[in-house]
Amino acid sequence: MAKNIVVIGALILTFLFVLFGVIMPDTLGQISEYLLYTFISDNFGWYYMLSALTFVIVCLFAALSKYGNIRLGKDDAKPEFNLFTWVAMLYSAGLAISLFFWGVAEPVFIYMDPPFGDGGTKESAELAMRWTFFHWGFHSWGSYAVIGLIMAYFQYRKNTPPLVSHTLEPLLGDKAHGGIGKVVNVIAIFAVISGISTSLGLGVKQIGAGFDYVYGINNTVPNQIILILVLTAMFIASAYSGIQRGIKWLSNINIVLALTIMFFIFFTGPTRNILEVLTKSVGGYLQNFISMSFHLEPFVNNYSWQASWDFFYWGWAISFGVFVGIFIARISKGRTIREFIFGAMIIPTLATFLWYSTIGGSALYNIVNLGNTELLNRIMENMDTALFYFLQLYPFSPVIIVMTFISLIIFFVTSADSTVYVLGMYSEETMEPSNKSKIIWGLVIAGVAIALSLSGGLTPLQTVSAVAGLPFSIVVLLMCWSFFKSLREETAQAEVQNKSEETTIDTRNIS
Repeated sequence: MAKNIVVIGALILTFLFVLFGVIMPDTLGQISEYLLYTFISDNFGWYYMLSALTFVIVCLFAALSKYGNIRLGKDDAKPEFNLFTWVAMLYSAGLAISLFFWGVAEPVFIYMDPPFGDGGTKESAELAMRWTFFHWGFHSWGSYAVIGLIMAYFQYRKNTPPLVSHTLEPLLGDKAHGGIGKVVNVIAIFAVISGISTSLGLGVKQIGAGFDYVYGINNTVPNQIILILVLTAMFIASAYSGIQRGIKWLSNINIVLALTIMFFIFFTGPTRNILEVLTKSVGGYLQNFISMSFHLEPFVNNYSWQASWDFFYWGWAISFGVFVGIFIARISKGRTIREFIFGAMIIPTLATFLWYSTIGGSALYNIVNLGNTELLNRIMENMDTALFYFLQLYPFSPVIIVMTFISLIIFFVTSADSTVYVLGMYSEETMEPSNKSKIIWGLVIAGVAIALSLSGGLTPLQTVSAVAGLPFSIVVLLMCWSFFKSLREETAQAEVQNKSEETTIDTRNIS
């Protein structure tokens, strides 16, 4: 019955938001914008910045401390997946379409409107790459990794069900399974549904715009709905086949595809400039890491720029990190805490830096060095089609564009099938959800995406998801506290047991 209460509560909450978005999309947009751009930015921007940095510190401390050798599972447990497959799966779940959608657009947008100084200059181009790294670096992946680490620790080390509420038991005791725990689990499911539904809907718009731009297939709402239904059938089929088959193999294929596209642009584009951008931006990011992490301007009238970028990203990362973290936890049994942080935060951050230096750096090179104002105008006017115009600047562009479409579709499928799997785990409180559960949750996600596409309410719900990061960040901070409390108790018990064994051996030797 407890399971049904949580699932029903999450579905009711989701239904109310969708209904609100369908009936009054403008009102939902106004409310969500007020919450993010006025209420949160004016009152809790400092909190968002400190929370995001705290999650990075927690991850690094856990990895570099004496706890780093603790295994997520029994002491003799072995990883279920090899390193490449593991990283491919968590990368596909964590970034998905964002690699392509923001790869060209974000550096150019910040180049024109930097956090400080004048836009459209060489200095703002350097700032654009540095801040792009900031948004997609340790802070973003740290939000995913900290949730995944704690979930994996309790699931595999303490044998708890895959529920956020169970990670709070060392701190709250039985209250973690009462009303507080149920509220936490309802919010967690809502965050997962809203995050993937908006991503699916917005992503379909981009794929549809790409088909329209490249092949002349009109990007109409009916065509978008058809595309949603096709993608839904694909990701349900993938989830149905299980992690060891569909999810695993699609993730591997897509990472190879994405790497092929990236290295093609790297070698056929401004290779030397890309390497310079990578070197300069990594150096600037590391040198200014602390100042960017604490970047606030208390003597200005508003935080409009940071609300659109920093605050939005940290709220979104925490909210979306519920799904990503739970999925990462599911595939991480047998790894040590140190291996987990290295693979779930360090490696993805470095790979993301290389991607944005290649894609975003090449776009800026065309604009700043070559004076390609047409590319600039297209990006500023329509992000959905800017990627495809950018790819047309390279040789063999028809082949690369087809590969990009395939990669975009697979990224959506791998992200959505991971979500369906997570929702099945959460609703059934098991590591191996039934196929019936996967199908039902797949249809729920498709229905939400279609309803919001028809109403135009996708963007407001995405903003609501970012706003949801505020209350859920408190939950994650409590999870961190509970996690270290459990670690201290475990290590203390291990030390007592070791001393007892040593005493027993000494006694036998004396005898």
